[in-house]
Order: sequence, then C-alpha cells, then structure tokens
Amino acid sequence: MLTLYYAKGSSALAPHILLEEVGAQYAVHEVPIAKGAHREPEYLEINPKARVPALMTPEGVITENPAILTYIAETHPRAEMLPDSPFARAEANTLCAYLCGTVHVAFAHLQRGARWADSTDAQDAMKTKVVTNLNDCAQIIEDRHLKGRWALGDQFSLCDPYLFFVPRWMAKAGADLSQFPKLAAHHDAMLQRPAVLAVMAVHGL
Repeated sequence: MLTLYYAKGSSALAPHILLEEVGAQYAVHEVPIAKGAHREPEYLEINPKARVPALMTPEGVITENPAILTYIAETHPRAEMLPDSPFARAEANTLCAYLCGTVHVAFAHLQRGARWADSTDAQDAMKTKVVTNLNDCAQIIEDRHLKGRWALGDQFSLCDPYLFFVPRWMAKAGADLSQFPKLAAHHDAMLQRPAVLAVMAVHGL
C-alpha cells in the first residue's frame, strides 16, 4: 500500500492523478498547509523538508515530484507511463526536472518570496517578474517539450499530470495562456480524463 501526503491544490495533485491513472492501491493523507500541519512534528518525521507531496512506500518515504512520479510509473509498468528508450526517458526526466526546478520556482516567487528574501521590497520585486518568467518557461515548453497531444507525443505519460500545473500556475499569476495554444490544448485534454476529474474533486478544485 502506498500513502500520498498532500495538501489540497498543491503540486501533490500531479502524483495523485498518476496514482489514479495507473490504478494503484493507495491511500491519501491530507496535510493542511494553511493550518501549519506541514510543520508539525508528526509530519516532519515523514518529510523534514516540510513540503508536500511525500509518498510512503513499503521501502520508505519518497519526496520531490520527479522522483515520486518516476517511482509510481516504474512500479506500475502495465500502465506504460514511462517511454521505452533511454533517450525518450531522458526527455521525460528533463521535462519533469524543468517543471520542478525552474517553472515551479518561478511561480513560487508570487506567494513564497520570503523563502529567498526578508525585505518586503525584495519580495515585491520578485512578484513583478513572475508573469514574465512564467511566459518564458511556457514558451520553452511550447517550442521544445510538447511533442503532441500529450507531453511526449501520442502516449499519455508520467509527465502529463505535472505539466497540467503550468496553465494553473499561469492563471494564478495573471499570465495569458492564449499565447500558448499547445499548452492550452493539453490542459483541455487533461480535463477530459476521468482520473483527473476524480482527483480534482478530492482536492476541491
């Protein structure tokens, strides 16, 4: 049995969707960040980074979305969520790493500037760059990473639940998604998948 620790509306939505897509046997445990639950001792024992998601497995806890998504895909091979070739797998890893290390960080400057600067002036300056930075990221994804209907082409993969976040981050920041028709089409296609709708209902979205 797997247990996903999540907060509603957080990036834990991505592995939650993938768990549903692959038909995994899993449980979920909500960690309400607004109530400070991510900093309670009980959760810090699970993830001392005080972040979600975290995935409890029979072998131990996995953190960070790229690692969690890869673990889910690799432990459910019949769902075919990972590409076959080494190069295609590297492309999948590249996209997930970019979403985690660059795009999500660009969005986090909107609401989490205190992680990087103490002064309100510096935090406000970060906010003014969020839309520009997200647009730059979206353009790279549009031009370089979206291979077809799904992130890697015709086959739905572990990348797609994570890519689903980019339009959501852009909307929250006030960016214009209409400039990126491939991303917009991908978002619309995701909203047609039963697993996505089921998980979004759990998250209250």
